[in-house]
Amino acid sequence: MKKLLLGVAACALATAAFAAPAEPKIDPALLSEHIKVLSSDAFEGRGPATPGEVKSVAYIEKEFKAVGLQPGGDKLKSGARAWTQDVPLAEFDIKGPVAFTVQAGGKTESWKQGDQIAIRAPETGVDHIDLKNVPVVFVGYGVKAPERNWDDFKGVDLHGKIALVLVNDPDYETGKGDFGGKAMTYYGRWTYKYEEAARQGALGFIVIHETGPASYGWNTVKNSNTNAVFDIIRKEPSKVHAPIEAWIQRDPTVALFQSAGLDFEALKKEAQTRAFKPVTLSGVSFSTAFKVDAKKVVSHNVVGVLPGTKHPGERLIYTAHWDHLGVGLPDARGDRIYNGAVDNASGVSALIELARAFAHGPRTERTQMFMAVTAEEKGLLGSEYYATNPLYPLATTVADINMDGAAVNGPAKDISTSGDAGLTLQDDLIKVAKAHGRYFTPDARPEAGSFFRSDHFSFAKQGLPALSFRSGEDLVKGGVAAGKAAGEAYVRDKYHQPADEFDPNWDLSGMVQDVALVYDLGHQLGDSREWPEWKPGSEFKAARDKTAAQRK
Repeated sequence: MKKLLLGVAACALATAAFAAPAEPKIDPALLSEHIKVLSSDAFEGRGPATPGEVKSVAYIEKEFKAVGLQPGGDKLKSGARAWTQDVPLAEFDIKGPVAFTVQAGGKTESWKQGDQIAIRAPETGVDHIDLKNVPVVFVGYGVKAPERNWDDFKGVDLHGKIALVLVNDPDYETGKGDFGGKAMTYYGRWTYKYEEAARQGALGFIVIHETGPASYGWNTVKNSNTNAVFDIIRKEPSKVHAPIEAWIQRDPTVALFQSAGLDFEALKKEAQTRAFKPVTLSGVSFSTAFKVDAKKVVSHNVVGVLPGTKHPGERLIYTAHWDHLGVGLPDARGDRIYNGAVDNASGVSALIELARAFAHGPRTERTQMFMAVTAEEKGLLGSEYYATNPLYPLATTVADINMDGAAVNGPAKDISTSGDAGLTLQDDLIKVAKAHGRYFTPDARPEAGSFFRSDHFSFAKQGLPALSFRSGEDLVKGGVAAGKAAGEAYVRDKYHQPADEFDPNWDLSGMVQDVALVYDLGHQLGDSREWPEWKPGSEFKAARDKTAAQRK
């Protein structure tokens, strides 16, 4: 017998105990086969709204059906459920060449898309961009946070201008200050920077890439931002998107500052203080022209359920995104298919085998729901669509447990999560891990902002307790040093690159133990009356508390 730690609001239940489920049989051969198929060249990198989506959705639906799930998607006219939830999206793609010229120090230079700069396809609905000699302003970290008495803009008028902005937030370099130290806040995410660009009325924000504060190299930026981009359907897209959203390499940025008589490093240091004021790069201007193809598409979340035996209206959700980057710019080998084996064919594989374990084991009192979501790589769009258009009420959903990138380097002694959050669900996970002989390690790189980069964040924003499970770095073979080295090598050499391919030599015994652990957590929650809670001080607690009366 063992007990889960209960939520603050449910502490009266803290003495309740329930039996742990029998250890499920997780087959590493099946885990391997799913990854191999989903990340094969035949699936063309699993881009949303491509033939790769058709194949991916069909495969996941087939496997969900085979393991014994019931369809849990959109309601059909007959009253039955489909296997999918339609996710209407807007797709934007740059068509043809991108002309980009820089005027600096009296000289004109042409830059190449993907080399010095990576311009995202505009998401405002325009069919072309044609900007000439646009002034450039440095706005520090581009943060406006009234609750922290912080304003990088100081009233500067950015209409008709493009701003250069630092990635991450002002505390990154020093590890201390008004933004919580090294751990990234949402103000540090590039997504926030672009949202602020629209609010400021700028023609665009260009994020300055530096590997440390971005947490990934230029290849990742280039490959993620120069192919088709997607967004939810918006009535007024210009309210959240500026015409130009892009990234720029550090070295050409430093050169631009020098041409304007400015010291990049000195201004970056100044930007870490409240006293910073925007600086115009005198004599520097940008010009760019290209065509844009904008259209509406429908992508799909794949949803399977196992109805609860006693409380079928209460459900746990397990998520993993099925999409990756599709076909894009070639790497040094000429490979253009971004297979996404670890990211995230491995997570979908874990999801399918977790579903099999639940379907073949004793049913829980609460419903278990398994959802492979679309368009995570395009901004968590599939999970955001579900969270804002739920098929089942979030008020009576217990939690979301997300899986993004599984263990392929063997078993670990520890576990972790993507970012750390104040919620009792994480306490529950830690206790179950301890029962499995494993310990919890907090996110080793909080400055990477991982909490905001996986699908659980979409649910958290709506108040639902949610976390993204990670295997640990303390490998049984080689310890923390080996685990850290493997993680760094993956980010450097494979993350969002064509090299993220299936490897038959992977040791998937770590995946086996991780799926078994998540199964244990989900099974216990599925048979309990616990409702995980956000702890006092969490920014997500208020949204959840509004629906407290609906949970008994």
